[in-house]
Amino acid sequence: MRPVKTETAQTVSAVRKKPRRRNVLYSKKAAPYLFTAPFIISFLVFFLYPIISVFIMSFQRILPGEITFVGFSNYTALLNPTFYTALFNTLEYTFWTLIVLIPVPLLLAVILNSKLVRFRNVFKSALFVPALTSTIVAGIIFRLMFGEMNTSLANELMMKLGASPQNWLNNKGTGMFLMVLLASWRWMGINILYFLAGLQNVPKELYEAAEIDGASTWKKFRHITLPFLKPVSVYVLTISMIGGFRMFEESYVLWQNNSPGNIGLTLVGYLYQQGLAYNEMGYGAAIGIVLLLVILLVSLVSLKLSGSFKGEG
Repeated sequence: MRPVKTETAQTVSAVRKKPRRRNVLYSKKAAPYLFTAPFIISFLVFFLYPIISVFIMSFQRILPGEITFVGFSNYTALLNPTFYTALFNTLEYTFWTLIVLIPVPLLLAVILNSKLVRFRNVFKSALFVPALTSTIVAGIIFRLMFGEMNTSLANELMMKLGASPQNWLNNKGTGMFLMVLLASWRWMGINILYFLAGLQNVPKELYEAAEIDGASTWKKFRHITLPFLKPVSVYVLTISMIGGFRMFEESYVLWQNNSPGNIGLTLVGYLYQQGLAYNEMGYGAAIGIVLLLVILLVSLVSLKLSGSFKGEG
């Protein structure tokens, strides 16, 4: 017998291996794991691992070249007036943004979705402009508009209306108003688009049947529009609350994390101040863990109250 050439044997083995690899890719058992592997790896590397690392750091005091275990000292140190101020400011900011960024976009979406409004596509395109604008640019514009000088746009308008000019950035009430106004200007359009997308799922036949039965506009809105918009409303409510608790940019562009009397200090701003500016990484990690738990608790409560866990809506 003639000996088989090595090259020929290698070619035959390579040809035999290709179908096996294809069989693995198209296998019903292996395919789910292969397709979900990128998500699982990303979750472990970019989400779970950082959370575990931050949780461990929250029990340590981290200095250059020195790491010391301090137990719950970083958590007990949170019981101070500055942390309470940051927490209260965050809760107040979140409350006012929810008051503005849910009912107002809902009503505007209903108006834009009606047949009475012309050039609806133009308005929909323009809604993206504030969200695409840089927060730094928006902050500079707002600082100029609401400056402390009498010549600023807001103070000139106040004097024309017969009111006294305001020192907008140095008072607690006006400072909170500016943060809510800046956030509303940026995210109002996005929330309107969310509700507009939800309105497309409302069957027009229901409105026609309601008109035949003599239902008023308010009754159609209450009994037809709102129930169909419940899933979108829950989603907008959840992301708005999460956005409120993680707010940092609006405060930073107005005061550079140095607001008078901490009127603009939020939880994320306090984390940045302690963890990065003061190099208290362990203390900053403790603030981050508390913030994570607060966001998780508030989100679960909102989903529970909305009936999402029951499969409603």
